[in-house]
Amino acid sequence: MNFFHHFRNEILKALENLVQTGDLPAGLTFEAITTEPPRDPTHGDLATNAALILSKPAQKNPRELAQLIAEKLKSLPSVEDVSVAGPGFINIKLLPSFWHHQLVTILEKGEHYGSSNLGLGEKINLEYVSANPTGPIHAGHGRVAVVADVLATLLEKVGYIILREYYVNDAGGQAEKLAKSTYLRYREALGETIGPIPEGYYPGDYLKDVGQAIAQRDGAKWKDLPEEEWCEPFRAFAVTAMMTNIREALGLMGITHDVFTCETDLHRSGAIDAAIQDLRAQGLVYEGTLEAPRDTEIEDWEPRVQMLFRSTQFGDDSDRALQKSNGTWTYFAGDIAYHYDKFKRGYTQMINVWGADHVGIVKRITAAVKAITKGQGQLDVVLCQMVKFMDGGEPLKMSKRAGTFIPVQDVIEKVGRDAYRFMMASRKNEAQLDFDFQKVMDQSKDNPIFYIQYAHARCHSVMRMGQETFPEWEKTSPASSLEALTDPDELRLLHLLAGWPRQVEIAALAREPHRLCYALYDIAQQFHIMWNKGKDNAQLRFILPHNPSLTRARLALIQGVATIIGSGLAIFGVTPLKEMRE
Repeated sequence: MNFFHHFRNEILKALENLVQTGDLPAGLTFEAITTEPPRDPTHGDLATNAALILSKPAQKNPRELAQLIAEKLKSLPSVEDVSVAGPGFINIKLLPSFWHHQLVTILEKGEHYGSSNLGLGEKINLEYVSANPTGPIHAGHGRVAVVADVLATLLEKVGYIILREYYVNDAGGQAEKLAKSTYLRYREALGETIGPIPEGYYPGDYLKDVGQAIAQRDGAKWKDLPEEEWCEPFRAFAVTAMMTNIREALGLMGITHDVFTCETDLHRSGAIDAAIQDLRAQGLVYEGTLEAPRDTEIEDWEPRVQMLFRSTQFGDDSDRALQKSNGTWTYFAGDIAYHYDKFKRGYTQMINVWGADHVGIVKRITAAVKAITKGQGQLDVVLCQMVKFMDGGEPLKMSKRAGTFIPVQDVIEKVGRDAYRFMMASRKNEAQLDFDFQKVMDQSKDNPIFYIQYAHARCHSVMRMGQETFPEWEKTSPASSLEALTDPDELRLLHLLAGWPRQVEIAALAREPHRLCYALYDIAQQFHIMWNKGKDNAQLRFILPHNPSLTRARLALIQGVATIIGSGLAIFGVTPLKEMRE
């Protein structure tokens, strides 16, 4: 369905023909040849760099070679004109009938238009959210969750098989801190005055319910016991409670994971020991001393001999510690075992979507994956920048119950799931996102989700009016009437619709679903332009009672717009609206 692929194949056929006629030497490589839209739309519908790529190995003048190629392409049935520009670019203009045929394909394929087998059924493990289970999901995690969830659906649309996975960091220092914070709330539930929450503990009121639940279940059982006896039970209880809260928040966002993997299970199963032993067998583990941290001053830091991984052999800036001073495994050791576990489950391709605060560990994790999989595994890390929440330009106040952050539930309650999901994925993941509640709920073209939804609703309004005027219009094939679509704005809209499969593939390959927000906005904008022109010029209206043929063609165009917008919003997990109030 990506017509750029079709024309690239036609260009390759033309080149093979030139090889057969002796105009090009045999043995040339065509991999770098592309077909894409020209930078200036007035130059045509397609451009190829074939002559520029081949001129040097073929020892030919690029413009002369471009002319040879252009002559071959002029005979293609869908081509109106071929021209050579600049040092040897080849621009191709297509006949209106080609765009009409693309609309027929859109209507035939429906929501599957834009789907492809680009991924060839390859399996990808997509890990995301993976927030420490120490409190509710906050707004920053919400962005990571939505961007990754949309990316998963996008990759599935182009033929990959995706496993959505959540890694539960329920071991180590943070989990121990959670247990201690919960114990304070437990004592509070028993009637003690605990005073201010100590620095370093989790201060949110959300732990009051957890402490209360333990008190109701066990009474004063744990009150006078030493920490070593209550710490693990409190950790396990609190983690379970937090994960229940997290799952509920994910459900509100419309997110479901296929697998939840717990860090504690890796410790208990011996998976970490096995992974480190594997690295040791490769000669990648040694006893050594690390240099002092360069960017951070650590009080009382002193060098000591540690178990280290030769991370620098795989592109990292430093070798990395695998054990703490007390002999327990570092977080990094657990991460190595976790990714090794993914690999052993059959996932050579892995994508982790994390918050930007994880940027410092990307190199060590990618190095570890290369090492532990012996080069067979590949990890891509997608980082999402922070979200700045505002209301009318003013920073939003934090939730007292959450402590120091805004729970995602509060945001969804205010703007709705659809607006939340779309806006979270509407900007490049590496850019900070300003989420202003007033703008998200504003009914104007400056609010992309409203503008796109409004276009979809207007399309269905037009089709309902078309049904009233021509009750049988949907039962007749549009193919015979589409040649009536000759207005420049109609052809512009057809171009945008036909380009949707390419936009989907580009977004998937770049791991950048936000690109589709812009593509949908462009389609919606062109539709609204036509709607407004129809209000001023009766001949440009979508429904012309005295011209059934042109009406049928324009209704087919409107149906195509609704199809693409509906299909695109589905990638974002957004329900397309068929009715909206003006």
